[in-house]
Amino acid sequence: MIAALAWAATATAQAQDVIGDVPVDIVRYSLALRPDIRIGTVSGIEIVEFHAPAGATHVRFTANALAIEDASIDGKPVAAVTTEREVAFALPTGSRGARRSTLRVAFSGKPRRGLNAQSAAIYSSYFACDWMFCTQDAPGDKALFDLDLYLPVGSASVSVGRRLSDRAAGDGLTVHRWRAHRPEAAYLFGFAAAKALPSVERQVGATRFTYVDATGTRADLDRLFAETPAIAAFYAKVSGLPMPGARYVQVLVNGQEAQEAAGFSLIGSAALERDLGEPETQWIIAHEMSHQWWGNLVTCSTWQDFWLNEGFATFMTAAWKQRHFGESAYQAELDVARTRLKRAADLGYDKPLAWGGTYPSLTTRRAVQYGKGALFLDHLRTELGERAFWNGIRSYTRRFAGRTVRSADFQRSMADASGRDLRPIFAEWVYGVSGAELKTMPVSRTSASGTDR
Repeated sequence: MIAALAWAATATAQAQDVIGDVPVDIVRYSLALRPDIRIGTVSGIEIVEFHAPAGATHVRFTANALAIEDASIDGKPVAAVTTEREVAFALPTGSRGARRSTLRVAFSGKPRRGLNAQSAAIYSSYFACDWMFCTQDAPGDKALFDLDLYLPVGSASVSVGRRLSDRAAGDGLTVHRWRAHRPEAAYLFGFAAAKALPSVERQVGATRFTYVDATGTRADLDRLFAETPAIAAFYAKVSGLPMPGARYVQVLVNGQEAQEAAGFSLIGSAALERDLGEPETQWIIAHEMSHQWWGNLVTCSTWQDFWLNEGFATFMTAAWKQRHFGESAYQAELDVARTRLKRAADLGYDKPLAWGGTYPSLTTRRAVQYGKGALFLDHLRTELGERAFWNGIRSYTRRFAGRTVRSADFQRSMADASGRDLRPIFAEWVYGVSGAELKTMPVSRTSASGTDR
């Protein structure tokens, strides 16, 4: 068990930066984690299986505040090189070259971000690579994820994928074992744990919905999540695919939290109660659930195409409102996007959706990738008509399910569905290319990004 392990210290070299080299391909993360629910600290052992192609010299991850107590690759001790941006483990000479290898890291510490301790509960949000070793900003590098959570006997937990059989670990601990259904981007890894997590389960068709209360307030879960099955049915219809994984969990937490993870979402109680008070402005359940299809199942290869995650989620929220509340609710949602985009434009940042530059603020970036992304989808809907547009959405989602995408992949799907040359529209909205460049741009700008990882 984790608590009884004795770890030898490993020297950590400090450097200004790690020399760039060929990246390794992560295949699986296996994490044994002991979170302290009271104070938000963690300790654990992580096993990372990876392919090291010829030329690779390091396994590199996003920098965090965890203390490395022992590290080895293929059983050989290794030191970590840390910078402000990353932590890198040098591959032993015998582990270099085209082969599959294993990194083992023992660690402990208090993450700077990504873990929230509230009352008797602890849950993760977005910054997974602050409480484990992974790469936060590589959404296209999907990997399998196994999590063993060491929790006090009687605790409850939620995590990625499906719950395997638990086992006693001694010292008053039980191991909760979770395994992802499919490879996922690291930013989607997560968990929630508490001494007690009151929950409600509802089987609707082939999907099991679970509503979990991590607020400690004995919330009326059925009332708060009453619309969940209907929203899921709408997304299944327009995507042509059922809820990925056949189980979806919504974890109610205190505050304004709104965050998708693989197979579950964090829903802030304050935001949700406000939505219920003004139903035609509700967004949090619909937005976060949409990511189970667009963002999680079909994932942007890089943040440059992040609009394929968030523009879709914003648009699909509006489309759900149109279905449930009518045209005025749809237009009201798009008006919010228009207002935000105008503010960005006033700052000189009405950029193409796949722009690779730096925004002055998160708000401005979201105005483009969330708001303009939704407005572009609405524009396509108007240009192509209902039949071709929704056929294209279904084709795109089904074709790239479980894979990673670039804007060109979406363009190709919509061009195929409509039978139209969409270069002028995508040139204007997505790529921002000139008229001269448009002449040399292929009809569907086919890319090689839509591949399994």
